[in-house]
Amino acid sequence: MLDLFAIVLPVFGLIGIGYVARQTGLISERAGEGLSEFVFTLALPCLIFRTLVRAEIPDVQPWGYWISYFVGVAVVWLLATVIGRRFFGIKGVSGVVAGFSAGQANTVFVGVPMILKAYGDEGAVPLFLLIAVHLPVTMTLATVLAEGRQASPVVVLRRLLTHPIVVGILAGSACRPLAAHVPAPAWQVMDLLASAAVPCALISMGIALRRYGLQTGWKLPAAISFLKLVLHPLIVLVLATKVFAMPPVWAGVAVLFASCPSGINAYLFAERYGEGVALASSAITLSTFLALGTTLVWLSVLGIG
Repeated sequence: MLDLFAIVLPVFGLIGIGYVARQTGLISERAGEGLSEFVFTLALPCLIFRTLVRAEIPDVQPWGYWISYFVGVAVVWLLATVIGRRFFGIKGVSGVVAGFSAGQANTVFVGVPMILKAYGDEGAVPLFLLIAVHLPVTMTLATVLAEGRQASPVVVLRRLLTHPIVVGILAGSACRPLAAHVPAPAWQVMDLLASAAVPCALISMGIALRRYGLQTGWKLPAAISFLKLVLHPLIVLVLATKVFAMPPVWAGVAVLFASCPSGINAYLFAERYGEGVALASSAITLSTFLALGTTLVWLSVLGIG
């Protein structure tokens, strides 16, 4: 148990520091927004770029890996939408936000530091491969569902191609053949920016939790949190280990990825459409606090620690 806490506490400890710093006024809301913007637009794309440029990418697509994860996304997304509409009376884009909150993981602020802490460099390749596919799939699906038949492929493509994480993915993939020719000072700049991604992301997440809070009560956010933190990783675990028999590290990364709390992109998506903002923020807040306990369970199930 102490080994498990050694993995989880640095991650959630930094989130707690950010929360307390904002609660006590030590850090302003403006500073928190600036820190989040720095992580999202500079530090994390550099971390992804550096990892993809240097990583050993498998020659054969790991279809079992993709299927295991995204079947889980589809199931919890559908269930969250149905529960929200049938039992809580939400409609339109708010229903999409409920599904998005259940299916889209907080890989930026929680997943990356936690999985790298658990598996080290061995887990970096499956982690960033999944990030490369995860965001475009979930963002595209949410946009199409929100806009229905009016969704323009050009608009969807433009939003994806200008997303900083997608830019980091595309640049890292394109520059792999040039990695040996990059001068050392350029790598040092990249390394400095990339090394700032994890601690700054976690502090930023804590500040964000203080800002959002629980704004819609707890029942629907609790249902979404259960789907995100328990059902999704359970589905992935069964498929990755029993159906496709993935290598332990790859299966573990997929399960931990699925066990991450609701992602901040659900909130940004809701703000863009002006619906479901309170629901998204409540789901993010509650699932992040609950993830401290559920993450320990999943780490134990995976035999880590």
